[in-house]
Amino acid sequence: MKATEQHILFDLDDTLIHCNKYFGIVLGEFFEWVQQWFEPHQIKTEEIRSKQIEIDVAAVSQAGFSSGIFPKSLIETYRFFSRKFNRPVQPDEEKQLMELGLSVYEQEVEPYPGMVETLDSLKSQGHHLYLYTGGETAIQQRKIDQMKLSQYFDDRIYITQHKNEATLENILKQGGFYRPSTWMIGNSLRTDVMPALSAGIHSIYIKQQNEWIYNMVELQKKPDSSLYTVTSIEEVPEVIHSKSIVTSANALRQ
Repeated sequence: MKATEQHILFDLDDTLIHCNKYFGIVLGEFFEWVQQWFEPHQIKTEEIRSKQIEIDVAAVSQAGFSSGIFPKSLIETYRFFSRKFNRPVQPDEEKQLMELGLSVYEQEVEPYPGMVETLDSLKSQGHHLYLYTGGETAIQQRKIDQMKLSQYFDDRIYITQHKNEATLENILKQGGFYRPSTWMIGNSLRTDVMPALSAGIHSIYIKQQNEWIYNMVELQKKPDSSLYTVTSIEEVPEVIHSKSIVTSANALRQ
């Protein structure tokens, strides 16, 4: 039996391509710098990490995905410990931190294993693919171009600084998506899965190790939605195929 054609929205960062690991590399350097600058006070890495996360998440929650937030969170964390230990703020150190924070957006793009095979498979099956990513247009478009993702998504690409329930709902309404055959695939419970469940579409949660704390929320699954959890993008085609086959069979019975 032929599966029903599906409309599939993919997240980009840490769904199709690596992202968090580059932030982890930069944060590792940041922790070393702070510990070196505040060496007499023997600040533990976890204390620095906790403060940076607190500042970073608060800013993203308020302003959305802006490239300036991450480097500023490094500077604000540095200023916090400067106040705490009565150490004068050094302009050259803040400049170094700004450059360090911005360097995360200059990293080479690296796909997750199975990205190409997964997109090829879904495209060959006749499904309609869309890309829905949070961030600034210039930064996200650079990644899209480097990975040559337009061959899969064409002009069906949505880039937004505020990736939330309202934005997804607007996309679904303006695009005239038929919700029983629409999917949202992503690694973020907050910005991918929760909005999808709220909108009444299917969702596949790609569970990643060392997930950014901002992405982690408690979910309440609605009865008219389907939520599947996988650990690899390579599992996505089979989940969608199995579900769409069932949908096709049910339609024939009616």
